[in-house]
Amino acid sequence: MILVSKSQIKLISSLQQKKYRNKWGLFVAEGPKVIKELIVAGLKTHSVYSTIEGLFDLTETQLVSEKELEKISFLKNANNSVALFEIPKSKVCSEKGLILALDAVRDPGNLGTIIRLCDWFGVSKLICSHDTVDCYNPKVIQATMGSIARLNIQYVNLNEYISESKLPVFASEMKGENIYKKRLPENAIVILGNEANGISEEVLNLVKNKIAIPQFGKVQETESLNVATATSIILSEFKRFTEQ
Repeated sequence: MILVSKSQIKLISSLQQKKYRNKWGLFVAEGPKVIKELIVAGLKTHSVYSTIEGLFDLTETQLVSEKELEKISFLKNANNSVALFEIPKSKVCSEKGLILALDAVRDPGNLGTIIRLCDWFGVSKLICSHDTVDCYNPKVIQATMGSIARLNIQYVNLNEYISESKLPVFASEMKGENIYKKRLPENAIVILGNEANGISEEVLNLVKNKIAIPQFGKVQETESLNVATATSIILSEFKRFTEQ
């Protein structure tokens, strides 16, 4: 067993903030499932702390007590392991297939769930506006359950990205066409927006194809779907249509 030094605690604690994640090029993951998924995907570990000996077959694993782990855990109830990973560099990939774009999605849980949905539906490229929550936020990492390692995520000026893309672009919008009656292409960009305000007017003005998930309930009091829920329905419909 080792004691976690004050400098190590300070470093790990600082990684709760985006500016320090960017400064050190590191992010935190917790729990054996998430950590193992990231290791298998080839992400480079900086340091690993565990209360269980031999849990990870890594030379940099440091055995610590539960009390020491609690000092460096961001979770309310600390799991048995905490790891620091190097933030991977974004890969340049061709614009083929379905690409998901997010406009100002702020909730870490929503982004984490959306990343898992992309992984499930085989969407390998996720585009985020600069004001979307950082994908290496600890809460996002936990919500992805390791799926983040299999996605190429880029933060861009969304207006410029859409304007320069040659792919057809679809925006999820309450007043859009019924998605179930729309012909959906295999290669496309699909945009979903902020939890409270949806897609910004600037972005909407650049998009011709606006789609909506129809509401079937008789009591029309639900204002909108959660963005992650809407993402699951839209990705499912695009894949169902193009895989026929």
